[in-house]
Amino acid sequence: MDDTDRALLGQLTADARVSVATLARRLRLARSTVQARLERLERSGAIAGYTVRLGEGARPDRIRATVLLSIEPRSQTPTVARLKALPEVERVHTTSGRFDLLVAVAAGSTTALDAVLDAIGAIPGVRATESLIHLSTKLDRGG
Repeated sequence: MDDTDRALLGQLTADARVSVATLARRLRLARSTVQARLERLERSGAIAGYTVRLGEGARPDRIRATVLLSIEPRSQTPTVARLKALPEVERVHTTSGRFDLLVAVAAGSTTALDAVLDAIGAIPGVRATESLIHLSTKLDRGG
């Protein structure tokens, strides 16, 4: 991946709906060159897909939390498998430091959030959890 590919990905990250012609103009490249680079980036897995990312306005009834998990040694695979089975779990990241996993959760009510937090804490191999309830979003550059 070169600087042109990174610039192309940067443009798509800002607006995945931008046309190939517009990308070509912005990057000062031929349209066919941009199209070829996009196809190569898709084949290589650098571009995994194109999607709509819903904002909070589309899901106003969701309560979000980050759950930090400390787990027993060698229990990551079964723990992640059980987390995948919980529909409220949106993302699971491994981490370094005091906690082993960072789990992003969204629920429709505080009662539902409480139930999923209890379910996470009850997973065999989970030593400790710390939950952080999201109050407001001040910046979101994620995809």
